[in-house]
Amino acid sequence: MTANVIVTDDGFLKETWHSQIISNFDVNRSKETLAIDVMSDCNPNDILIAPNLRMIRVNFVDFSDGRGFTLARIIRLLGFSGRLRAKGELISDQYSMARRSGFDEVEITAALAKRQPEEHWLYRADGWQDNDYQNRLRAP
Repeated sequence: MTANVIVTDDGFLKETWHSQIISNFDVNRSKETLAIDVMSDCNPNDILIAPNLRMIRVNFVDFSDGRGFTLARIIRLLGFSGRLRAKGELISDQYSMARRSGFDEVEITAALAKRQPEEHWLYRADGWQDNDYQNRLRAP
């Protein structure tokens, strides 16, 4: 099985998160959980952002469904400052939007990384900062 690729403003990276990622709705989830998985269509009010939480991974089922971008923005507005990752059916053209809405990184399959190589993603990594959600919130 080929490992997924993590996309950042610096390009393709190997996975650096090695703790378990638990479904937000897992009955065994505790307040000590470090990372959770949520679907892009989940209700933000259903996400328990406990003090120990270090990563939220939002799963995109289809690249044409933009609800994950809205969810990321709401998660940030709720005060989550940890690692926010988009995973799944995203394409390089959506990278700037992902970053502007609050995602720190995108997780893609090795197959997608082969079809859309690193230079496609890096092309969109430049310039997103001018329109990110934090700059809009700081605007006078």
